[in-house]
Amino acid sequence: MSALDEEFGPARVWITRAEPGAARTAARLRDTGFEPFVAPLLAIEHLTPPVPDLTSFAALAFTSINGVAAFAALTPRRDLPVFAVGDATAQAAHDAGFADVRSASGDLRDLARLLASAIASAAVLVPQAETPAGDLAAALTAAGARNVSIHSLTVYRAIETSAAAPSLFDAVLIHSPRAGQALAKLHYAPLAQAVLACISPAAAAPLAALGLTPVVAKSPDETSLLTILNAALGKRDPAV
Repeated sequence: MSALDEEFGPARVWITRAEPGAARTAARLRDTGFEPFVAPLLAIEHLTPPVPDLTSFAALAFTSINGVAAFAALTPRRDLPVFAVGDATAQAAHDAGFADVRSASGDLRDLARLLASAIASAAVLVPQAETPAGDLAAALTAAGARNVSIHSLTVYRAIETSAAAPSLFDAVLIHSPRAGQALAKLHYAPLAQAVLACISPAAAAPLAALGLTPVVAKSPDETSLLTILNAALGKRDPAV
């Protein structure tokens, strides 16, 4: 049953991302007139690896907000320049106390290009997930930055939860490839009747493999994700 079958009331949107991001997304949805339903398919666990000697690195590169939060909890050092994959990650680094922060305002390829243009020959530390969404080292090689050395530091992991799926929803927000994989594992019949709004092609791929038809944000950020959500829900047939 779809919430759009109800004559009145806002469209109900299932948020699958982990906390604390899910709460921020829920607030944005309420501000735009949707009814959010928070049932994360992933939970974030911070890890405590030994932090290497930071004097060996010219910069830090962050590929997610979770990476910023987990790394910031491991060390008080905030003096290294930071390169962030997108604006939200850059803001998280600013909020964590890093002063020199630059945003690639895009995806992993944009981050690689930014690093290639700013660093001629040096080592960069990348605090990231246990299962990264992409290969920054390969993206750097493709960008021509063969003298930039990438050193990964695993600072968090995303764990699939046993959260119960809502019984009534019009749309689902998928913020990451891991969330897309977790959602696809459910084989949940109502997904076929819902708008599946994905932040990237990689997030959409597990759902498309099931024969579903997700819509994909034009750029990998939440503003673009909510834009396609609005557009897709606006195109749905009215309730009868």
